[in-house]
Amino acid sequence: MTKSMGVGIIGCGNISTAYLQLADMFKGYDIRAVADINMDNARARAAEFNVRADTVEALLAADDIDLIINLTIPAAHVEVSRSILQAGKHVYSEKPFVLSLAEAQELEGIAQVNGVRIGSAPDTFMGGAHQLARKLIDDGTIGTVTSGTAVVMSPGMEDWHPNPDFFFLPGGGPILDLGPYYICNLVQMLGPVHKVTSFTGAAQDTRTIGNGPRKGEVIPVKTPTTIHAVLSFASGAIITLLSSWDVWANSHPTMELYGSTGTLNVPDPNFFGGDLTVTDRNGPATAQSWDHPFGTPNTDDNRANYRGAGLADMALAIAADTPHRCNSAFATHVVEVMTAILTAGDTGQVMTMTTTCDRPETLSPEQAAALLA
Repeated sequence: MTKSMGVGIIGCGNISTAYLQLADMFKGYDIRAVADINMDNARARAAEFNVRADTVEALLAADDIDLIINLTIPAAHVEVSRSILQAGKHVYSEKPFVLSLAEAQELEGIAQVNGVRIGSAPDTFMGGAHQLARKLIDDGTIGTVTSGTAVVMSPGMEDWHPNPDFFFLPGGGPILDLGPYYICNLVQMLGPVHKVTSFTGAAQDTRTIGNGPRKGEVIPVKTPTTIHAVLSFASGAIITLLSSWDVWANSHPTMELYGSTGTLNVPDPNFFGGDLTVTDRNGPATAQSWDHPFGTPNTDDNRANYRGAGLADMALAIAADTPHRCNSAFATHVVEVMTAILTAGDTGQVMTMTTTCDRPETLSPEQAAALLA
């Protein structure tokens, strides 16, 4: 079996728990150390999971660390990923990869010079439900996809998150925070985006924290919290994306694709599993299923959670010198789409993409099983 790649984590917030809890599920990598600008946080997380606590500088210099997961806040992603790449280590970033196309292209250049790779979450598109959706599309089950809808709407984060400030500042908002799940899944199913336009707004100028020690504190809203966007794909498909933190309830399906011979209902791409249906002219919706490891529920609430699949795929691909699925070209294209949506909302323009990407390789049940320990 391929020797495990030594992995470290920078950023010991809530999301680090998920990576550390699930790491033993996968082949290809071994999380050995964690770091944080707050050493108390690093030591606490290290003790919880029996790994080493390093300073950020020590982790960047560590001989037993080949790849570092960047779990810092989005505004720090580019600075931290830059330091990782300059240290000659591979980086796998939590979403969003970066906050601008220029930042993405800068990091791609540094990676090329240093002979290392970039990967980025989300990897939920590798889930069993979304790989089945991809297979159904590729098999022509609903004909040619001509249009569709994607919807992610809620009241926002301030009721449950103890420190929600960054969600409502530039670099946050529903497009950059949740948009990666939806746009990545659309791109992996339909291919690259050609043009976008949007209208954006915000229902409130402030939010009130509803949980934790700062409960009752008022924080500013400085980024759009409602975005209605239209994405025109190079394939010819036209998708409407509704994204908002100003909605108390809605009854829209999370994602539907409309083809020349049928309709495909796709589950929430924030998760790996879920139910799919196909409806055609001959009858009612029919459930679609297959036996895929990354669609199998494995949590107490009966969800499929395989966070780290993209990291395992990257680690094994590096060892084999083959492409990985959550690659920088894919992540960069999604960043350009998201930032173009926000620019279109500010300017009223139709934005033409300057980047493109290949659809990530499909992940068959057999290939998914090969990533599992």
